[in-house]
Amino acid sequence: MRPQQLATIFVEIADTLVDDFDVIEFLQLLADRSVSVVDVSAAGLLITDQRGALRVVAASTEETKLLELFQLQADEGPCLDCFNTGRPVAVADLSAAYEQRWPRFAAEALRTGFSSVHALPMRLRDEVIGALNLFHTEPVVLTQESLALAQALADVATIGLLQERVIRRGEVLAEQLQTALNSRILIEQAKGVIAERNAATVTEAFTLLRRSARERNRRLSDLASDIVDGSAWL
Repeated sequence: MRPQQLATIFVEIADTLVDDFDVIEFLQLLADRSVSVVDVSAAGLLITDQRGALRVVAASTEETKLLELFQLQADEGPCLDCFNTGRPVAVADLSAAYEQRWPRFAAEALRTGFSSVHALPMRLRDEVIGALNLFHTEPVVLTQESLALAQALADVATIGLLQERVIRRGEVLAEQLQTALNSRILIEQAKGVIAERNAATVTEAFTLLRRSARERNRRLSDLASDIVDGSAWL
């Protein structure tokens, strides 16, 4: 990717860092752009709720979201290790981890079609609030340059969520992240409604929801709420 393209992506992400930015759209944009910047097959984001438990908040594909959910349910995987240690985790070939490191997660990831995974901490100094997962369909060792770019994206997201003008106290961060998680539930419900109404896939429904929110200049969660209660249609 050329420097100009990279600059455009970072400006696009930074442009969302306003006082009242949409957390879900911000994190979804980060997941989507991570795929193109690092040239991987998929990406997922997990952050902590107010009780310190990891939750799935964004993924570049529906399959990736389900795999991330499985990782949490199985209580094993690269993202958990990355979050717990605050350090990157890289596995170039998941088949090697099948019987050793994360047998259940590795088996599910391979079944989903992913052969390698890299997890990067969303960390600012000593505070770790989540992790960015990068998946590839082939066994791959990402270059130091690619990992540095991905970490830069994760750092931008972390700083955005912890920015001083929005987050004054730790309680505010917890409340904001909890609001994002609650919004995610509404969005998942809206995706189901849109998919059923339009005979579309869940992925297509999410694309339609995001596009409509941008066109109407509305938050994803607000539009999703209206769709779920029947006051809006797509």
